[in-house]
Amino acid sequence: MTEEQALDRKYVDMTTTPVRRLVLRLAVPTIISMMVTAFYNVVDAVFVGHLSTEDTAAVGVGFAYMTFIQAVGFFFGHGSGNHISRSLGTRLYNDASLIAAVGFFTPFLIGIVTAVAGLCFLPQLCVLLGATPDVVPQTSAYLHYILLASPFMMSALTLNNQLRLEGNARLGMIGLVSGSVLNIVLDPVFIFVLGMGVKGASLATAVSQIFCFCLLFWGTTRPGSVHVRLRNFRPSVYCYREIIAGGLPSLCRQTFNCLSAILLNHAAARWALPGAEASSIAAFAVVSRTMMFAFSLVLGFCQGFQPVCGFNYGAKLYGRVRQSFHFTLMGSFVMLLVMGGVGFVFAPQIIALFRDEDAELIRIGARALRWQCAAFPLIGVGTTTNMLFQNIRMTWRSSLLSIGRQGLFFIPAVLLLPRLYGLHGVEMTQAVADILTFLLAVPFAVWISRKLKALDAARQSQ
Repeated sequence: MTEEQALDRKYVDMTTTPVRRLVLRLAVPTIISMMVTAFYNVVDAVFVGHLSTEDTAAVGVGFAYMTFIQAVGFFFGHGSGNHISRSLGTRLYNDASLIAAVGFFTPFLIGIVTAVAGLCFLPQLCVLLGATPDVVPQTSAYLHYILLASPFMMSALTLNNQLRLEGNARLGMIGLVSGSVLNIVLDPVFIFVLGMGVKGASLATAVSQIFCFCLLFWGTTRPGSVHVRLRNFRPSVYCYREIIAGGLPSLCRQTFNCLSAILLNHAAARWALPGAEASSIAAFAVVSRTMMFAFSLVLGFCQGFQPVCGFNYGAKLYGRVRQSFHFTLMGSFVMLLVMGGVGFVFAPQIIALFRDEDAELIRIGARALRWQCAAFPLIGVGTTTNMLFQNIRMTWRSSLLSIGRQGLFFIPAVLLLPRLYGLHGVEMTQAVADILTFLLAVPFAVWISRKLKALDAARQSQ
């Protein structure tokens, strides 16, 4: 079977299979990928938590740099992947191959530049990310191997999103899950057996991410995938314009995720009790990992919706897009409600799993976790609506929703609320931002649902 014939079969499947079954089928491997990836992040934090509070804080500070890697990877992955999805829906296969190559090789080059610059100015980078003087040595150790692996991590994120948006989530799952499992195995070996401490956690992440990169690249060579070829790497204004149109919302979202993580680290240290700065930074790092793990289930479910949306919008099957949108909204709300309730009830026990030796860390973390869990059921509306806008190239609307949660609302909240309520203000910041984001997203969700209904009616009347 030729590459074009395999893509033709993919088109028929994506445009004729009942949407609920299709979303669930595509969501299952994505959910597994997201859950396993988030689980290794949690396990990583648990292993490091047995070293010291300073090491736990260092991982939290390093998380801000990881969000930068995600910003680049998701920008090129979503930007090229969304275009590829629509191109496959209109059967423009050569155009899809061109965008796939440009979307893959560009972040790899950016990663090389970032790694060199970061290693040259490593202590300054640690301070910028929010490390206090007593945490800088551990943060430098943790970031060392992460920086070296930056090109592979950025391009791996790009490849995963390209495969997923092509409707090949299973191949993306193989790469991500294999890398995450390897990371879980290597963590105790490098940290404890070889005595590398927090630097071992960094090396385990770097090795596993390079392995993940190799598997994902192999996935692009399989039948039904858009192959990534060096000869198609022909950067042009057209290519980057399309990547920007599809990836700008992700770049905005991840950029503000990075900035908000930095500001949260600084706020956690500034408003902590004297001598408890490391405990405070570590507490918020633990909460971030915990909420990322919970949200990964819903995010994986919503990502199963994206290729359905892209293919069917490209094929002008607007009714199918609307049906899948409503199904994803309801499913995400139910999952968030259940997980938010569990997290609220068992908050102290959850935080103690990471470092039960530090009572101050548990006290701060439990309060922050309960605040976030109270608003957790609301975030599905913004997430799903944002994904829909991004897939159908409504860039400015998607970008607005992308910057709402961690930008428009979180940043003012983290700067204002601590001045009014001290450390309690830092703890409630994310919940306040989530509530305001929900209020912003609801009118957009209603509007796009009505618009899709009108487009479907107009198409059927032709």
